[in-house]
Amino acid sequence: MSELPLSGLRILDFTRVLAGPHCAKTLLDLGAEVIKVEPPGLGDISRYAAPGQPGKSHYFYQQNAGKKCISVDLNFPEGQEIIRGMLKDADVVIENFRPGTLDHFGLSYEEAAALNPRIIYVSISGYGQKNSMSHRGAFAPTVHAEVGLVDTLVKHYGDNLKAPSSDVYSHADVYTGLEAVIGTLAALEQRHRTGRGQHVDVAMAATMMYVSERSHVDLSETEMESEPPALGATESPTLKFREGQWIVISASPVFTPIFVRYCAMMRRNDLRNDPRFKTAELRRQNLKALLGIVQSWVYSFQSIEELEVHLTEAGLAVGEVRTSAEFGKSQWAEEWGAVVEVTDDAGVTVKLPGQPWQFSNSQRHYETGASSVGEDNWSILSAAGISVDRFAELHKRGVIYSAAPLRTTTK
Repeated sequence: MSELPLSGLRILDFTRVLAGPHCAKTLLDLGAEVIKVEPPGLGDISRYAAPGQPGKSHYFYQQNAGKKCISVDLNFPEGQEIIRGMLKDADVVIENFRPGTLDHFGLSYEEAAALNPRIIYVSISGYGQKNSMSHRGAFAPTVHAEVGLVDTLVKHYGDNLKAPSSDVYSHADVYTGLEAVIGTLAALEQRHRTGRGQHVDVAMAATMMYVSERSHVDLSETEMESEPPALGATESPTLKFREGQWIVISASPVFTPIFVRYCAMMRRNDLRNDPRFKTAELRRQNLKALLGIVQSWVYSFQSIEELEVHLTEAGLAVGEVRTSAEFGKSQWAEEWGAVVEVTDDAGVTVKLPGQPWQFSNSQRHYETGASSVGEDNWSILSAAGISVDRFAELHKRGVIYSAAPLRTTTK
């Protein structure tokens, strides 16, 4: 098998927490070398999330395992000079600071491009780099509120939400990280044709508008009355299969075309003429009764596999409500490699999600451990031309920081 698709690319990763680290980690899993640049001291704050060990939380592992970690204080001119030297040999820079932050250290896109015209410089922020909202801080929950996600949740769950609320997932961070990957790959392809790099500006707010399959509904300001908007997950029912066992069926029987499928799969076409269910508005008003009929039908099956045959015939699907840990132990997860175990130098093992791709012509990448703050300083900076004496001097002055004892040998 050949190397992974991005083998040979070098990425300088100035990111922290989630959106940027997820972008860089995805590129790493596609074969790139990623060098994570952290500030002195604690480094990326996500190192200290729970669960995990101090400095190497499981959260940090998931987004950063396999990256090489250096710690350089950019407040020193010598620290800035170290990074400028590394920019000359880098293919991609990724950063997710507030717009303009790296400019203060002489590391803007313009300055990076002057050193290396081929560089792809990827900036991830809440609202983009140069507009009326660029100055604003942004975290996933606040972006969810701004772009309409929270409003949709409130309308969907109604009285079940005591107050407007986001949900438990950082959608804006993860989706923006992935859109940044797409932008990076597109810019690399264009560089292949033109020989020049460029600045890729990725905004969380724009991403959430772009990836939502409901955006066209909300932007149209159309009154949908009782029909569920769009297609897909909207109002898919959760039903009991056995004691302690729950399932989800796609999609909502309120939606007229789906209601017809429900009737067909249950062999209950008489329900189409039932006065309680003739329109979407009536089905919504009588949803409890309709779902009661579906629930009774579900109880007639001895196994989910048997039920799935009927759902598949109707063009629907069923999923059992399970924990991630339960699904991670399934036969499919083992076949795919959906869970991997990562062990670091200290012998600590962490279970992480595996990669979502399998390439027919590439060797699959397997995870390595997560580095401590500054753990790879010597191996990276010595390769960049810094001598042992110079390295020791910079370390003593705090320009280079390491959470571990000074080490001038490679791993």
